[in-house]
Amino acid sequence: MTQARTVAVLVGSLRKDSASRKLANAFAALAPANLKFDVVEIGGLPHFDQDLESDPPAEWTAFRHRVGSADAVLFVTPEYNRSVPGVLKNAVDVGSRPYGQSAWNAKPGAVISLSPGAIGGFGANHHLRQSLVFLNVPLLSLEAYVGNAFALFDDAGELVNDSTTEFLRGYAAAFAEWIERIAPAAEARKAA
Repeated sequence: MTQARTVAVLVGSLRKDSASRKLANAFAALAPANLKFDVVEIGGLPHFDQDLESDPPAEWTAFRHRVGSADAVLFVTPEYNRSVPGVLKNAVDVGSRPYGQSAWNAKPGAVISLSPGAIGGFGANHHLRQSLVFLNVPLLSLEAYVGNAFALFDDAGELVNDSTTEFLRGYAAAFAEWIERIAPAAEARKAA
């Protein structure tokens, strides 16, 4: 039997009714049962400032602990101006410090980007991947771009697009397999 794994989920949009949050919820519902999703809110994180590291804000410490204790990370993000939202980049930076103690290090990850247009957040996806590769997050190589995001959900926030449902189900299965390939090696390094 496959071990239960906790996935820290970072949603790049702060709106409660955002398409990104709806997609994250739909993804969690379609994922294999051994994955447990923990949405880690990022809106209250103070902006990263190296000067604060001598006495880090409590929000940073709590965030780093939640991400650090997860087995894997999932980013679900919209695209803002062909890149990631500032609040998400701030979360990536906060989690990457203090130097040598990154909460992201060796954690299997995946990125899903979305947009109301047809491109599906391609720029955001690749900018985020660039940062995560630098931070030693082994990313699922299968890329996920979801276009026409505003048309995928009903008024109750439920995913109603069959092809997107099947895509997300397959992506979730691939992510679960990826976690099982990567997580044991990361756990062994931590224990050493």
